[in-house]
Amino acid sequence: MERILKTTDDGSKTLYVSSLDETYHSNHGAFQEAKHVFIKNGLNRVEKQEINILELGFGTGLNVLVTLFDFFEKESSYQVNYYSLEKYPLSAQEALSLEHDRLFNHSEISRLFPVIHEMPWEQLKEVSPNFNLKKIEADFFDLDKIDMPKIDLVYFDCFGAKVQPDLWEEPLIKKVADKMGEGGLLTTYSSKGSLQRILKNLNFEVEKLEGPKGKREMINAWKR
Repeated sequence: MERILKTTDDGSKTLYVSSLDETYHSNHGAFQEAKHVFIKNGLNRVEKQEINILELGFGTGLNVLVTLFDFFEKESSYQVNYYSLEKYPLSAQEALSLEHDRLFNHSEISRLFPVIHEMPWEQLKEVSPNFNLKKIEADFFDLDKIDMPKIDLVYFDCFGAKVQPDLWEEPLIKKVADKMGEGGLLTTYSSKGSLQRILKNLNFEVEKLEGPKGKREMINAWKR
């Protein structure tokens, strides 16, 4: 899979996949999108002292970094267990070329940026005290075969339905729902009507929120 380095509108970098004609992040700004969708309208809405996060998919690791940054800013006031699936992992060299650590101006993020990309897959490892990460190389549709605790927060960050429509249909959404605990939150940049209907059919309470720059709306969905 050929991946080409691109710079988005907020100065942060992303990767363009020529075979899909799709980027890993919004061209309007990779950094601002991650913070808006997954931190402001995700992590900051979960009120638990121990949070189990499921991410689909790991990609460039930017969502891990914004989660770590929020964790440090709150002075480690909670425990994070972060499980991230990725079918087509980047090499460490590709990931480090994105220079995502420079977005934060934070010494611990700079130190941990290479660590999260060089750490082994399939092992739950302590990245920082009270912050554990497990990278899992797997197809999203094998989620039901993967052992993990009940999930409190899902970062649904798949490629768009335009290029991978099957990732936004009920079979995968049902597998995700089955991994979630009652009251769990799924957050995603999408606001597709078909996705909202699927989530409601699976007993989620769906909220439409202001989207990140370049998108009018996004979705939060609470499992009931």
